[in-house]
Amino acid sequence: MTEQILNRGVNLNTDGVELSREEFLRYGRHLIMPEVGLEGQRKLKSASVLIIGAGGLGSPLAFYLTAAGVGRIGIVDFDVVDISNLQRQIIHTTKDVGRSKLESAREKLLALNPNVKIETYETRLTSENALEIIKDYDVIIDGTDNFPTRYLVNDACVLLKKPNVYGSIFRFEGQASVFYAEEGPCYRCLYQEPPPPGLVPSCAEGGVLGVLPGIIGTIQALEAIKLILGIGETLIGRLLIFDALKMKFRELKLRKNPNCPICGENPTIKELIDYEAFCGITPEQTLRETGFEITPEELKQKLENGEDVILIDVREPHEYEINRIPGSKLIPLSKLPEKVNELDQTREIVFYCKMGGRSARAVQFLRELGFTRVKNLAGGIDAWIEKIDPSMMRY
Repeated sequence: MTEQILNRGVNLNTDGVELSREEFLRYGRHLIMPEVGLEGQRKLKSASVLIIGAGGLGSPLAFYLTAAGVGRIGIVDFDVVDISNLQRQIIHTTKDVGRSKLESAREKLLALNPNVKIETYETRLTSENALEIIKDYDVIIDGTDNFPTRYLVNDACVLLKKPNVYGSIFRFEGQASVFYAEEGPCYRCLYQEPPPPGLVPSCAEGGVLGVLPGIIGTIQALEAIKLILGIGETLIGRLLIFDALKMKFRELKLRKNPNCPICGENPTIKELIDYEAFCGITPEQTLRETGFEITPEELKQKLENGEDVILIDVREPHEYEINRIPGSKLIPLSKLPEKVNELDQTREIVFYCKMGGRSARAVQFLRELGFTRVKNLAGGIDAWIEKIDPSMMRY
């Protein structure tokens, strides 16, 4: 099966690709392996891989593919390095805080292996630019952390007939697979529709064990190398699930869905769509548009004026211990349904969490129960610290 994948999807043209004397020494441990050898190393040098995201998954991905001698590596990212990234995004260092992630990554990768060509795309991947960016790469690796981009990458890879090496991480669990519609299922065969907005918290709100992206990202790098070399059994048709707490891997068999809207027998998606709309408007956006949101500045003014405002923190107790807005009461989001009777509908209630997502769901929940004087603190306590009280501890 792997040879079929390579012949259809991965560039195997190694004509004129030779290794320098320095590269013979650098890749010596590959050259003595019969499964790789000289021809395999030439395949790696002639191959191109596009990494979407220079963060937690992108860090080990980029390092190991660069070290392995993949000839051309593209990286798509538009963010800057934040100190909170350093717990898991090992390609960046403390001195890179505030710097473009792409500039930081490019510097480290060229220092590791100057023989590799590093191409950077400092932009958000969108329906307008995805096909143009992806089309010239042999293997695409999804290192993103949001559903709109995952569906975008999947659909672009299906339309361009590219293998999509998938990985995701959350708290203590990671997943990896290879979605390649020419030979097996795509991401939509597994998840035809995204979860309801806000149901699955992001890593920024739910957290992630720092070492986890290293494990999953390395698996993704390994799958990409196997695709290029044409060796072993890839994760096409298999979803690998890793539980870090139990140190266990389990595997789910995946099948191509004949009714898949993009790779099925009668596809209805024939071009890239609006993926933000497809994945739904976030609760924060809805509250902003309907006036059920309050800015840190507005909340500060109300508190200073002595207005009757109840502050509810819907984070978990261990987060509440780190920091809190003075005068707030802790009611974790999971406990809110059983605490509703304790809330006074006649008073103004402002909910907050770390970044605004969980508190937005709290406000939506109470609005459905008939509460009319509830608001969400835009940006959560992170925004409060940034704009109102920088002396508070931030995490």
